[in-house]
Amino acid sequence: MIIVGIDPGLHITGYSVLESKGHNARVIEAGIIKTEGIKAFDKKLAELFSEAGKIIKQFKPDYIAIEELYSHYVHPKTAIIMGHARGMIFLQAALCNVSIVSYASTRIKKSLTGNGRATKIQVQKMIRTLLGLSEFSSADTADAMAAALCHHNALLGKGAKR
Repeated sequence: MIIVGIDPGLHITGYSVLESKGHNARVIEAGIIKTEGIKAFDKKLAELFSEAGKIIKQFKPDYIAIEELYSHYVHPKTAIIMGHARGMIFLQAALCNVSIVSYASTRIKKSLTGNGRATKIQVQKMIRTLLGLSEFSSADTADAMAAALCHHNALLGKGAKR
């Protein structure tokens, strides 16, 4: 089974492609989609949509796992921008007929560390341990791996219930 984890952002979107076999998971590919050099908002969204489509078409995932938006933001504009970025991922998944699942950040953390309030460092250490990695190319790819691993655990019945 293939699970793509995505950490959406307007300038940098992290992604990871995991192969899930029984209780084991391994990274097939991980990286980022960058739109930093693109000035226009609509062009950034189009680039994100296009690049996400390439990843989905290349790896043909069974699932895409993505972190939910928070219910409240100190900066509402950030939530709106994130909603646009997530929308591009959701639309691409729908067009490619791939199931998409969203998890609250606390559920992702609890699934990996046993603590829904774990720090990013604790989550990254657990990802390294579970996947046998020495480092990440970016924090964005680590967040994408965390979402994918959370779904892997949920499929095994090991994920924390909502």
